[in-house]
Amino acid sequence: MKLKSVTESFARVIHGLTAGHLTDRVVQRSKRMILDTLGVGFLGTGTEVFHKASEYSKIYSSNVSSTVWGQPAFRLPPTYAAFVNGVAIHSMDFDDTWHPATHPSGAVLPVLTALSEALPPSPKLSGLDLLLAFNVGIEVQGRLLDFSKEASDIPKRFHPPSVVGTLGSAAAASKILGLSMTECQEALAIAVSHAGAPMANAATQTKPLHMANAARHGIEAVFLAMLGLQGNKQVLDMQTGFGAFYANYSPKVLPNLDSYPWLLDRQDVAFKSFPSHLATHWVADAAASVRKHLVTDRAVLPTDRIERIVLRIPDVQYVNRPFPDSEHEARHSFQYMACAMLLDGSITVPSFHRCQIHRPQVRELLRKVELEHPHDNLPNFNTLYCEISVTLKDGATFTERCDTFYGHWRKPLSQKDLQAKFRANAARALSCDTVERLIEVVDNLEDLEDCSVLTTLLKEPSPSEMASQPIEHLTLS
Repeated sequence: MKLKSVTESFARVIHGLTAGHLTDRVVQRSKRMILDTLGVGFLGTGTEVFHKASEYSKIYSSNVSSTVWGQPAFRLPPTYAAFVNGVAIHSMDFDDTWHPATHPSGAVLPVLTALSEALPPSPKLSGLDLLLAFNVGIEVQGRLLDFSKEASDIPKRFHPPSVVGTLGSAAAASKILGLSMTECQEALAIAVSHAGAPMANAATQTKPLHMANAARHGIEAVFLAMLGLQGNKQVLDMQTGFGAFYANYSPKVLPNLDSYPWLLDRQDVAFKSFPSHLATHWVADAAASVRKHLVTDRAVLPTDRIERIVLRIPDVQYVNRPFPDSEHEARHSFQYMACAMLLDGSITVPSFHRCQIHRPQVRELLRKVELEHPHDNLPNFNTLYCEISVTLKDGATFTERCDTFYGHWRKPLSQKDLQAKFRANAARALSCDTVERLIEVVDNLEDLEDCSVLTTLLKEPSPSEMASQPIEHLTLS
């Protein structure tokens, strides 16, 4: 079958891929992504931005409702359940990151859990069905990012989840709802007109809405395509179509379905150990190494002895925040991450509370931080590094460098540590028994006959109803 366009080739792949195309590596990697995304989503249900988005979504009603993760009394129409869960996932910038740069899972998984509840009870949606649709949504994002050299670097103009994530959401929804090739093509065209959010809103409460809108708009695009709404059937081929989001846009027809080469088979994702912008993980790792020269055992960092702190990092302006004032700014601050790690020896969820950000010791250290941008240190998650030099008032200087932090795709989290992260995050919203059951279900997702087993667990409350409390009340004690 000769294809007329790149867009048509995407529709063919979305429509034609089957569970038989999935490889063992893709299944295993995607299960890790699903578990991690569920965990950070549960954690995010305690944030202020989640509660604001939830109140907004309550103005809508529908005969069909879906679960808001960890909130048993709170159900919404599928589009808004996906929206609210998307906010939770990205509310702390704790979700997975891919290369070229995007957060792939958060735009897709909320769509699938919401739609799986909205589908008729027969035929049952299986775990393998969910895995297939999830991987279709991830694959579409990766292929679109591969069409531009600009997309390989840390973004400057558009936040990638709001661009490729919207189409990934539409692709996953198209797959799970069984759209025809023509409907898949229309859904992608409609989704392009829903896509895009500027980087100016990074480090604000609005940034999580980029993920949420990607999830929601993908579903809406699919519903509109199912109703017969039409768009440009060559939208992915055109500079004035999807090419409007990226410079040097050079789209290509996707591979044939025979022995389909999944991008996730070739390129793993990064899982974060603490909730902040991915680039700051290099800084934290290097700072932890320098700290060992300055502090022994449990002694306090001698801040008064420090003369100068130099960070040699890529030039990424939206993560250059010398004096962050809010949790969202702190998550996007090279300077804050270096100082917090030097002071405390670790980065945790409470590290971003306002009282921690505004500690006198932190502000004192922040005034001593200088940035340098070596020519060989490019803003690319695959190649960047961080070097830190701390000079004391007696002239002694200690320098350490991080080329690959633990959690990067070159140095992935162990399954044990990934599960430990999930337990810590999900325990804020679910009982211990439910947390352990979720780990078991996701670990055996390809064998699950009925996805209602999974979605039922997503709404189980903890005995203390911790999910209803703001996260600040849970972590400072």
